[in-house]
Amino acid sequence: MAELNEVKVEALLDIINSSAREAMGEYKKTGHGVPGADSSTFHPLDLATDTLALRQAIRLLEGACHQLNAILAPPQHTFVHNYNWACTDVAVRSRIADVLDKHPEGLSVDALANAVNLDKTKTARVLRALSLRGCFKEVERDVFANTRLSLILKSTNNAGCSVRIQQPFPKYGAVLYETMTDQEFARSDETDKSPRAFALRKEGINNGFWEMDDEARDVFHRGMMGFVDIQGASAVLHHYPWDSVSSMVDVGSGTGAISTPLAKMFPHLRITNQDLPDIIVQAKNTWEKNASEALLDGRVEFVPFNFFEESPVVGKDVYYLRTILHDWPDAESTTILRNVRKAMGPNSRVLIHDCVLFHTFEDPGIAANEFSKAPEPMLLNFGAGSHTTYQLDMTMWFLFNSKERTLNEFKIIAQVPFTP
Repeated sequence: MAELNEVKVEALLDIINSSAREAMGEYKKTGHGVPGADSSTFHPLDLATDTLALRQAIRLLEGACHQLNAILAPPQHTFVHNYNWACTDVAVRSRIADVLDKHPEGLSVDALANAVNLDKTKTARVLRALSLRGCFKEVERDVFANTRLSLILKSTNNAGCSVRIQQPFPKYGAVLYETMTDQEFARSDETDKSPRAFALRKEGINNGFWEMDDEARDVFHRGMMGFVDIQGASAVLHHYPWDSVSSMVDVGSGTGAISTPLAKMFPHLRITNQDLPDIIVQAKNTWEKNASEALLDGRVEFVPFNFFEESPVVGKDVYYLRTILHDWPDAESTTILRNVRKAMGPNSRVLIHDCVLFHTFEDPGIAANEFSKAPEPMLLNFGAGSHTTYQLDMTMWFLFNSKERTLNEFKIIAQVPFTP
């Protein structure tokens, strides 16, 4: 048994080595080489829309590194909670990265704390905790500077807005066990029986997640654009045959996180953005700022609708739903798909852009390929290499009592009978 374990360790080391070299190769292809951990500027590949090959390499690297650590480190060392989320929240809300951006050589913690109106000792403790993971760096004693990772936390970065959206999530997670044992919540899959609803009810609050003021709505939609970068969702621009598509409907379009760059890359495409009326108003303003040429050409239209009560515009080639179904339990998701089905023509297609959960065992009902199955001896779902997907699944549970789905679960909700 010990010899078999040693063979597994060696195999994981090989995966780490090969995936790291694949990642290095992707960086070198840009002509800018491999980025440094302490770099204070983004690498060109950080801003690319197609990073699929890099993400595949990193998925292997993260999964194998974590699995190797779990094997070789004592379990009491591995199973430890961290508070990076709390420190990151402090950095975002106080705009530390914005201040340091004006001082690339670094700024003393005294001056930095004064600039953001925080205690200097506590500010230093937050920054040192984040520096352990390469977010900020202590260039000399009590002098801090930005890194490539901390630049994400600037107020001008959309990905940083996603951190602001997640600020209250820990208190929803704190009541998770209570919701699983409460008589009213435990076995309910209704949206108003989520951990968020439970936590807010304890505070005497009863507002829904989508009830936002203008500022919160702006942060949310910027955060959704940031999630496109976090999840590498822009790869859909490059890996779907849009050249053969004439028209598409962005169902639940938001302000156009995907449809805006889609319009720029494929000027032949006729795009319909559909969402609730107040969001459509915001979307028009965003398009006027970011893609006014598409509006002038008449290639884009904005049609308000409620996807629970109405069908999208009829007869388009592609009905695109990005991170829509994961917001809703099965009953609501089926209603959305049924209304889309009513609008489809004989050659229409539904493009569902959500995460897919995989098991850690071989599922005979699912054909594995190079994208969905990790090499042995890794966990078949890539383990920690898929952490973003599984954390997002928990987020959907906390907020909406919904979920990310397995392929079989998608098949179940997609079996929508045709009702004229």
